[in-house]
Amino acid sequence: MKTTYMTEEGYRKLKEELTHLESVKRPEISRQIGEARDKGDLSENAEYDAAKEAQGMLEAKISQLKGVLASARLIDSTAIGIETVKIMN
Repeated sequence: MKTTYMTEEGYRKLKEELTHLESVKRPEISRQIGEARDKGDLSENAEYDAAKEAQGMLEAKISQLKGVLASARLIDSTAIGIETVKIMN
């Protein structure tokens, strides 16, 4: 798995985004799917199709964020000088 270097602040922001997607957006989309399903015939239900597509994109984003966070390596931005460039392996 590829290591992702980031600051503590960057890690915190991604973690907050992940929490928001899981605790707010996921239930919201599930509710939309349920409401669309209650309208009847799913074969020609554009609302249902749109909600399922949004769910798929959301789950992909959640998975991607989890992968980035799992492979994150935190760096101390105050310890990095701006005079030189370093290539990290």
